[in-house]
Amino acid sequence: MSKRILITGAGRGIGRAIALRLASSDHQLVLHYNQNLAAVEGVAAEVRDLGGQAHLLQFELSQGEQVRAAISADIAANGAYYGVICNAGISDDNAFPAMSAESWDKVLRTNLDGFYHVVHPCVMPMVQARQGGRIITLSSLSGIAGNRGQVNYSASKAGIIGATKALALELAKRKITVNCVAPGLIATEMTDQLPSQELSAMIPLRRFGQPQEVAAAVAFLMSDDASYITRQVISVNGGML
Repeated sequence: MSKRILITGAGRGIGRAIALRLASSDHQLVLHYNQNLAAVEGVAAEVRDLGGQAHLLQFELSQGEQVRAAISADIAANGAYYGVICNAGISDDNAFPAMSAESWDKVLRTNLDGFYHVVHPCVMPMVQARQGGRIITLSSLSGIAGNRGQVNYSASKAGIIGATKALALELAKRKITVNCVAPGLIATEMTDQLPSQELSAMIPLRRFGQPQEVAAAVAFLMSDDASYITRQVISVNGGML
């Protein structure tokens, strides 16, 4: 029997790479998007070309009632998820003295509240299904070490790490593992405007990572080989920390 896996932010970057990495496995992928329907439809087509199964789910992460309604309806119609991958997130960088309350709220509401909005309606159906499961969150090197100009983003991503570790303790007896992957500088649209040559010199491996390299860590944590790993943070950062 194939296992249902929800991937948030599946239309591009790391989310797309995760979907394609899991496409050839025995999974039914539920690909979340917010606005860019064309992008996620393209990912779904790629998944199907690889022999996988995919359908789409739309919601805005920061809107709790909307998220709960969409996820609950999908679970009611198709069954509980075996895996939940919380990948979607945003940044809105600025020096802290110049950071607006709106910028702070937007990033925290999307990234940290979004964790609650997505995971909360998934947990009890996972428990009741009695098949174990996997919850994987995406934090960031910024959430571990902090980063200049990203006080809001660092706060949200550090919060995700704390939430992941606490939830892992609660769900371990249900054979549901909860782990976090914390990427460093990865070549995605989010890093397109950064001075890659200058920043690469600060990375021990002397290059940005690729989305596929993050997806590989996520796929491992989703696999049966990771059944004894929970409450951990795996950094994919080229040796930066």
